[in-house]
Amino acid sequence: MESVHYISTETLSIDTIATIIAENKKIALSQDAIVNVEKCRNYLDKRMQSQSEPIYGINTGFGSLCNVKISNENLTLLQENIVKSHACGTGDLVPEEIVKVMLFLKIQSLIYGYSGVQLQTVQRLVDFYNNDIIPVVYQQGSLGASGDLAPLAHLCLPLIGEGEVFYEGYRQPAEKVLSKLGYEKIILASKEGLALLNGTQFMSAYGISILIKARKVSYLADLIGTISLEAFDGRKDPFNDMIHFIRPHKGQVVTAKRILDFLEDSELIDQPKVNVQDPYSFRCMPQVHGASKDAIEYALKVFRTEMNSVTDNPNVFVADDMILSGGNFHGQPLALALDFLGIALAELGNISERRTYQLISGLRGLPAFLVSNPGLNSGFMIPQYTAASIVSQNKQLASPASVDSIVSSNGQEDHVSMGANAATKCYRILENVIRILAIELMNASQALEFRRPLKSSEFIENFVSMFRRDVPLVEDDRVLHYDIEKAIQFINSIDIDFEE
Repeated sequence: MESVHYISTETLSIDTIATIIAENKKIALSQDAIVNVEKCRNYLDKRMQSQSEPIYGINTGFGSLCNVKISNENLTLLQENIVKSHACGTGDLVPEEIVKVMLFLKIQSLIYGYSGVQLQTVQRLVDFYNNDIIPVVYQQGSLGASGDLAPLAHLCLPLIGEGEVFYEGYRQPAEKVLSKLGYEKIILASKEGLALLNGTQFMSAYGISILIKARKVSYLADLIGTISLEAFDGRKDPFNDMIHFIRPHKGQVVTAKRILDFLEDSELIDQPKVNVQDPYSFRCMPQVHGASKDAIEYALKVFRTEMNSVTDNPNVFVADDMILSGGNFHGQPLALALDFLGIALAELGNISERRTYQLISGLRGLPAFLVSNPGLNSGFMIPQYTAASIVSQNKQLASPASVDSIVSSNGQEDHVSMGANAATKCYRILENVIRILAIELMNASQALEFRRPLKSSEFIENFVSMFRRDVPLVEDDRVLHYDIEKAIQFINSIDIDFEE
């Protein structure tokens, strides 16, 4: 029996979304979602029959054209025009898996019954999701303030038979796919175009996709850092819980305990040590990795709230007989969280590269560049260069986007969040950190071999053995690009279960 997730007003978690993605579940509208959508649409239809005064976005222009009244016979054209005119995205394509999350989040936001959309419109988005009809969306174009206008316009163009989609492995005109599947284009009713385009689903989809991976990256930073500690003949004193009891930041405590768990029954860590202290990149893993964990936890809370919210404008309050125009589409909460998250992830890469540098430096009985015959062989000299280059790029990418704002729409939109830029930057940082950790894992597993016959813990030895099946020990120089790529694939292939 095929697994189905019913979209409803029950509180949604990032873990739920991660499960839906991992299990490739279909989605369906719950009964309460259907009732909410129909009730709000029916109210709006009745209201428009007697409404002569302008209501923003329903019978007016948009942005700075909010004072231009639109006649009732042109309301459908108005909504189609906003979708077409706002489809001004450019640049690289948004990855298909993130576009699919955008579809999911847009549906979720519309079913609370405050947006005034037609049931058939929401159902068509569900059909797109379930049939892997993935709209072509571009990364550039959103200011993250009136929501993600340009990306969401591209997301919703196929509803009206416009734009392009990926379907059955091909990029093709949406109109062609709709015709093939027997779908008529949606005739947008009043307010629908604005409801579809206003919202934070571009920023949110990126943020959620990043957070699903960020928790795994944080875990692997701890594990790979512990392998480096073992290979460097480091000490376990800095991870003693007494140290962290007197400075009990949650992430710090979790990191220290996790590292001690990784080290359980290790011969290497328990052998007598010559060095009294280790460099900060080893000794301060609980403090540095832990701070990043706390930042990830903060971002999780922000995005958990956002995915359970209504972010279009205006909002229709049926029970109160009111239509109110506000600013729930403004991406400031997400922009700040994404900038913070980007900095936190960049620091995991920053400290990882420092451990790599220590391992290749010919210290503590390790050969220079981790090969038996340095000189004839350059060994692991240049992977550190690569990691350093990526770390430097991350420092540039981690410069916050949320401190910027550019006035748009003739001054009507005079403060914007730039959350979309924060989102795409953060995604690049995450991908870079995975590459940096892959390089550290190559170095740490190589260095560990020079500590034989002593062994690390059973857990670490098993992990390194798994890695060795993909990336063999380096005895003589070879093209290490392929090893780096295999190490990246190895990291990406690891599944770790988390509870939010």
